[in-house]
Amino acid sequence: MKDWPWYGYVVVAVIIFSIFFLLYYRPKNNELKNIRSERITTENEVEKLKKKKEELQEIEKQLITMNIKLNQLETIIPQKEEIDIILRRIQELAYDSRINIIEFIPKSLIDKEYFSEKPINMKTNGSYHNLATFFNQLANFARLFTIENFKITALRDQSDLSTISATLTAKTYIFKEPPPPEEKQPSNTGRNK
Repeated sequence: MKDWPWYGYVVVAVIIFSIFFLLYYRPKNNELKNIRSERITTENEVEKLKKKKEELQEIEKQLITMNIKLNQLETIIPQKEEIDIILRRIQELAYDSRINIIEFIPKSLIDKEYFSEKPINMKTNGSYHNLATFFNQLANFARLFTIENFKITALRDQSDLSTISATLTAKTYIFKEPPPPEEKQPSNTGRNK
């Protein structure tokens, strides 16, 4: 090897470098490119998952807010008929307003598209001022009420606390949950053998 010309050493160096390049550097470089590509893909997936997590947290916040609103709305328009609670509460309001309830006649439910109406025919005795107080308390009641067919007549036998008689229909409402959508059965278009 000492007798070789200088270009012989260059050729040997090029051969060794080529063998090193082909057997070691090139496979490791390809492996490194694959790892970089996988890292970029993984980082992109992590970013997508972070966005999804943020969206999920926002949806959870909205769900909590919607549940609070639903609970408030269920107080105003419940999902079940509670005539005993309504009667008790109306009697309390009437007592607080110094109104006497003479008749309290719940009628059957009237179905509408999204809710049902529960009419309650009532007859009361009291003073005009006390009746107004009763209606004011009924308007501030947590549950939704409407008053229809309202009629006031003067009593023949009047006292300080009882000068008028009122007949009315108080309506309260009950939310109807829509029926769940029916699942379609797969149709058999082929013949059974």
